[in-house]
Amino acid sequence: MLARPDGASDFVIVVDHAGRRIPRSLGDLGVPAAELERHIAWDIGAWAVAQTLAERLDAALIGQAYSRLVIDCNRDPSVESAIVTLSETTPIPGNFGLTAAQVAERRAAIFDPYHARIGALLDDRQARGRRTVLIALHSMTNVYKGERRPMRCAVLYNRDARFAHSLLDVLRREPGLIVGDNAPYSVSDVSDFTVPRHGEGRGLAHVEIEMRQDLITSETGQAEWAQRMAAALTAADALFQERYP
Repeated sequence: MLARPDGASDFVIVVDHAGRRIPRSLGDLGVPAAELERHIAWDIGAWAVAQTLAERLDAALIGQAYSRLVIDCNRDPSVESAIVTLSETTPIPGNFGLTAAQVAERRAAIFDPYHARIGALLDDRQARGRRTVLIALHSMTNVYKGERRPMRCAVLYNRDARFAHSLLDVLRREPGLIVGDNAPYSVSDVSDFTVPRHGEGRGLAHVEIEMRQDLITSETGQAEWAQRMAAALTAADALFQERYP
């Protein structure tokens, strides 16, 4: 899914788990319909927030329409969690016993085109001398395996924390807003692909953001968080450029 590839903003927003489609040839992967509505299949609310956010910023936006249960586009395809057989406590029968050819087919059909499109957009911006700040947008559950998460959102990073720390400083100016600092997740080469490949790999300013799903399930919540993130990212970028001219 693609919007405003020629947006005027320095920001490029990507949503690795934007959709929950499953190719017809795979049926429902043996997963009950109700489970396919849950976080295990997609990042609930993330694409809706991203669309409004990109519109506010006039930013390029790319999202993966297919479910992470088919192949996770934020995992290196060589790691076991790229195609899960158990997600949280839910078995995924359609992923049991896949052959190397079946794994390669999913990668060629879904994973590779998505990252090729991101790469092509970034290549084009570089060729035109355009500055880019890469924003990887995700959503997280408010409770995970019985543990309640107090943070409303989280800022994640790995080798280069400069833009992330700028964003943390801005978000924490808002009274009462609890922001996770590399928690409940952090970026690594095993748990992530998009930021290591397209952000760190190209030397771009970047950050990965998680928003709590219970706060962005409604249109009101989605609009609120898009507005918050648009203001925060704009302020963070100004702070980043001041700190690292």
